[in-house]
Amino acid sequence: MSTIDIKAPEGALAGKYANMMQVTHTSEEFVLDFMSAFPPGGELVSRLIVSPRHMKRIFRALGENIARYEQQHGTIQEASEPKMLG
Repeated sequence: MSTIDIKAPEGALAGKYANMMQVTHTSEEFVLDFMSAFPPGGELVSRLIVSPRHMKRIFRALGENIARYEQQHGTIQEASEPKMLG
């Protein structure tokens, strides 16, 4: 496997907080919208559009990492959905 030199735009490594996510799809792509929701509103902080084949790899990688995390730190309790006012 060859290496790829990846550069991060200024400010990207700081990350963005999201406590909600919505997933939609077409036959060609998956769309993941990450949102930060704090009553009485919220905002879209990032949108990721990926191919179905790449989404499958993301799904597998997330599952593997959650399993490793829980092995080390214990079972993760799923959070409830944020409550929106209005």
